[in-house]
Order: sequence, then C-alpha cells, then structure tokens
Amino acid sequence: MEFSLIVCTYMRPKALTDLLNSVNEQTKYPDEIIIVDGSLNEETKNVISNAKYSNLHYFLVEEKDRGLTKQRNFGINIASKDILCFLDDDIVLTPNYFEELIGTYREFPNATGIGGYIIGDIEWKELKQGEKAMKNEFQYDNFIRKLGSRNSLRKKLGLLSNRPPGEMPEFSNGLSISFLPPSNKVYKVDYFMGGVSSFKKSLFDDINFSEYFEGYGLYEDADFCLRASKKGDLYVNTRAQLYHYHDDSGRPNKFDYGKMVIRNGWYVWRIKFPNPSLLARIKWHTIALLLTLIKFSNIISTAKKKESFTEGLGRVTGWFSLLFNKPKLKI
Repeated sequence: MEFSLIVCTYMRPKALTDLLNSVNEQTKYPDEIIIVDGSLNEETKNVISNAKYSNLHYFLVEEKDRGLTKQRNFGINIASKDILCFLDDDIVLTPNYFEELIGTYREFPNATGIGGYIIGDIEWKELKQGEKAMKNEFQYDNFIRKLGSRNSLRKKLGLLSNRPPGEMPEFSNGLSISFLPPSNKVYKVDYFMGGVSSFKKSLFDDINFSEYFEGYGLYEDADFCLRASKKGDLYVNTRAQLYHYHDDSGRPNKFDYGKMVIRNGWYVWRIKFPNPSLLARIKWHTIALLLTLIKFSNIISTAKKKESFTEGLGRVTGWFSLLFNKPKLKI
C-alpha cells in the first residue's frame, strides 16, 4: 500500500526539521512527502533546500491557499498515493510509526481512516488484580490515569461523558483520544486528532477539509472526522506512537483562541447532532460556562494571568455571539 505524507507548516522551520529527521528514521518510509508551507518568509524553504529528504516536494503557498484547512486541501489535490497521512509540524515519530499505521489498513480493510497515538503527555498505570480506580481517576480497558481538576469537577456535576474515548455524546465535550490507554490495541472511534491522522485517498472524492475553519482551524479535525465517519469506520492504533511538542509559534492570540473554543466547538457539536435534545443543550452551555469560569480562576491560580484573562474574555465573546450570529453549518 503506497502512502503520501502531507505536512502543513507555518513559521516553524526548527520543528519541521525535527519531524522530517524522525521520518528519515522510519522502518517504512513515505512514497511521497508533500510540504505545504504557509510561512510569511522563506526560512522554512531555505532549511528544506539545504537538507536531503527522499521523495519530498515543497510548496510555498500564497495568501489564497494559506491556513490549515486550505493547505491540507492543497496537499490533497497534489498527492497521488492510496493513503494520505497528515502530521502536524511539531510532531516527532517513533521509528515504526508508519509501519504500524499503514499495517492497520490491512488489519481493518473496512477502515476509512486510521489515527496515531500520542505518548509522553499522560501517565498511565495498568491495574493489578483486585485494584480499583480512585474517584479522581479514569479507568478504561484495565488502565487508569488521573482525571485532572476540570474533568474531576465535571464528573462530580454529572457533566463528564459516559461514552468511550473518541466517541461524542449528545451534549458534545466527549473524552479525547488521550483517554485511550497505551494497550497496544486498535480502537474504533468517531474522531481523532488531525495532526496524527491518515485517510484513504478515495475519501476525498466525496469530502474535503472545511474552509469554515480559517487560519489556525481549531477543531477542524473533529469536523472532518465526524463527516468521514459517515463514509466508513475510523480507528486509532495505539501502537502507532509519536510525540507532540506543542510549538507555540504560529498560534493565534488568546482572545481569538477563546472565541474559537466556543464557536468552533458549537459548530462541531451541531455537525454531529443538528437537533440535540433540551437536556443536551443545557449540558453543552453549562460546560461552556464552567470551563470559562475555570479559565478566569486561573488569573489567581497560575502565573499566566494575562493569557487566562484574555482567553476567558474570548470565550465570553464567543458565547454571546451565538445568540445573534450562529455559525452556518456546512455538512
């Protein structure tokens, strides 16, 4: 099975170099690497031109093609292989990432998309016989991890999802893929992170990444996966492992990010559930209010006081904007 790797990047030459160096060490190397660069300078171009990576094609795009979803669609139109793999530019792969990822399509021939598994962020512990999880812990498939203060509070208030990780409940705000344990198993899901994803090329004959998510594109991956899951099954292979280093360069300011959390979160919710029940609506808005209040409380509890206030203000602005100017769904 031949596969293309598409990396969309923006002003991150060092991070991109680290990623490509880890690609060079793969036990299964991409048949095609497409770099779609939205940078405002040629630093990334110069780094790429001075290095040697096989099968690599570099494109510095203009303003009309700049932004995560636009750059992904640009790369899709160029890619020619059976499977299209997408990686964020601040990822570093373990050596057998592609071997495990592509092998999953042979294991599950019905799969439309396969996601990778981020390691290093969460501390998991395998349960011993007779051992049980504490109230502030999450248990899944005989593994436990800490819930964290936000999710512990949501659990106490009855606002935590009762669906498996990677499945969206009717009130949205489902458990992310980080709640899947490092069990070396493959799990069926509704969504996974776009920066560690792959899909069959044939899927893009029917759908593309939505350009509603302009620029940074928060939650664009959930939107695409929810639409893709209507075309075929999605899985996460916890053996296809990588590290995500969360490079801060190229990210939006905290006010805009806060607005995205609310507005884009509402948009993705309604893609899955266009007409949710009254109880689901109440839960969604209650969670939005709760997380906004927690963000404002960080003004006191953390050193990043300005960032917490600015993001909280963005969330409030985004929430009030839903009263007068809801996003128009593009299903």
